[in-house]
Amino acid sequence: MINYKHLHYFWMVAKEKSIVKASAQLHLTPQTISGQLSCLEEAMGVTLFDRIGRHLELTDAGRLAFSYADEIFSLGSELQNAVRHRPKKSSLAFKIGIDNVVPKSIAYRLLEPALHIPDAIHFNCRENDLDALLSDLLLHKLDLVISDSPISSDLDFRGYCDPLGESGLSIFASRALRERLRGEFPYCLDNMPLLLPASNTGIRTHLQRWFDKWRIHPAIVGEFEDSALMKEFAQAGVGMIAAPTSIRAEVERKHELMAIGEVEEAIVRYYGISLQRKISHPGVTAIKEKAKAWLF
Repeated sequence: MINYKHLHYFWMVAKEKSIVKASAQLHLTPQTISGQLSCLEEAMGVTLFDRIGRHLELTDAGRLAFSYADEIFSLGSELQNAVRHRPKKSSLAFKIGIDNVVPKSIAYRLLEPALHIPDAIHFNCRENDLDALLSDLLLHKLDLVISDSPISSDLDFRGYCDPLGESGLSIFASRALRERLRGEFPYCLDNMPLLLPASNTGIRTHLQRWFDKWRIHPAIVGEFEDSALMKEFAQAGVGMIAAPTSIRAEVERKHELMAIGEVEEAIVRYYGISLQRKISHPGVTAIKEKAKAWLF
């Protein structure tokens, strides 16, 4: 049977990539750590590290062992936090990060299937930019991140980036601003005031490509990380906005905006980003299974 104290020492060394650094964290001597690692390797019958000079590199067996150890001790930390901060009523904590640019109504529709699982859910939703949310996800502070952008291939990310659905894109404007438009769509947008979401977002990328294709140059008068605040500015007539066609009726009713036309060939996709785990959170599973039916 595996000695979990030895496994914990191995996990710390693999994370720190150094016996000396791990020993400082664990308040043990390097000689003690080295001896415990040898015991673990002997018990498992494999070599976990290759010694290259003063550096340690995980072997293939070591990488596999680390993936399990990382899951075990991360879950242990989650267990400790869950017990310490458990709500008065028994419920399952579901920690969700929502990218600022995702419309609130779409975020709700994507999360709504989790309300119907057998377990009582305690939602903990927070908004931020994608980079900050991914950092929290990697630290196991979140179970799921919802974004309109996939994970960059440049990142060494051990997890899942599941497409949850997609929607077309439309241009909206206040009644007063629409009356200033001249000519046919989309040429009527040239030189007109436009509000944009923050850079490196799905909607903004689609818009820039589409404007370049049609050689249209709107006047960008504002950039926003919060999609709700951007709609408030649009309602005041400050500029036009682009929003998912799927929520057209809501945008027109709630924000008193009018659809001018659709951005052809522009498809905004929404993603659920989660870590690889031996046991998936039931809320994440429910969202992946049911959310596609709404948007597709």
